[in-house]
Amino acid sequence: MKIPSNSELIDTAQAVLHPHHVGDRLFGDVAATLVTDSGTLYSGVCIDTGCGTGFCAEHAAIAAMVTAREYRIVKIVAVWRNEEGALHVLPPCGRCREFVRQIDHANIDAEVVLGRTASATLRELLPANEWPQPLD
Repeated sequence: MKIPSNSELIDTAQAVLHPHHVGDRLFGDVAATLVTDSGTLYSGVCIDTGCGTGFCAEHAAIAAMVTAREYRIVKIVAVWRNEEGALHVLPPCGRCREFVRQIDHANIDAEVVLGRTASATLRELLPANEWPQPLD
């Protein structure tokens, strides 16, 4: 299995960026793409809602992956384009970091793309991730 380079994964995520305004809300302004241990790519976009029921782009990509009965993430990226048109790689928020970890225990070693030449493992981004030992 060939794992896409950071640039290839960024470009794949960028391809599904299609911001759409609904009132004062913005849908699809962040996109994520992940690659599984089978080499399959899944993408998704964020949905921002006024009542807090929306979700991040990583959640949408992971939902597509789980729908296809895959669970192991090898590499993941999220991107956003600002109003001037500059593309940014976004590190996953804390909720997404924990979500990735809980989908499959092996995902703690997933590579998180932080730029065209930068990445870190989820383990590095989510320290103290083990369930604590009892105090007594």
